Amino acid sequence: MNLGCVVMAAGGSRRFGANKLLQLFQGRPLYQWALEAIPAAEFSSVCVVTGYEPVASLARRMGFRTVWNDRPEEGISRTIRLGVEELMDCQGILFMTADQPLLTAASISRLTAAFRERPLGIAAAACQGKRGNPCLFPQRLYPELLVLQGDVGGSAVIRAHGELLHLVEVPPLELADCDTAQTLQELEHGRKL
Repeated sequence: MNLGCVVMAAGGSRRFGANKLLQLFQGRPLYQWALEAIPAAEFSSVCVVTGYEPVASLARRMGFRTVWNDRPEEGISRTIRLGVEELMDCQGILFMTADQPLLTAASISRLTAAFRERPLGIAAAACQGKRGNPCLFPQRLYPELLVLQGDVGGSAVIRAHGELLHLVEVPPLELADCDTAQTLQELEHGRKL
């Protein structure tokens, strides 16, 4: 099955107070953890949507496509749209954020395996039944992803198609994203969130 992966690395980090993707976690920037967690063999193409040259530079060195988001202020919908447009030929696209440093390649592979079993559904990482990221959408939902506006992400599409959702359990810390400096510090020091 022809699957794609979009790494969403263009956000403005409003809640963080600085560009969180460049912040260090255990000695490496957050975006590096995301790119290194991708099991590239699972995907026919990986596309990194960003507006930050350090992210784009590493992505290119790793053999990933890059798409420049020059208007991140338009919200996550623009990042999603740019990613879908780049990978339209894929039968499914996994969307992952670039601020989940403990997400593992093994969990992403479990998501792709679950999607291959139900290729018309939406596969999403979860812990104890609570959905998180990444999420993998089938090609038939791309039109709905393409018309999202503002700071509205794939959750809107998932809510409209709840019957298609299947959850893939992952360890709780893998779902932790670093929206604030405090969260990053807590993850860095191994404290429970």
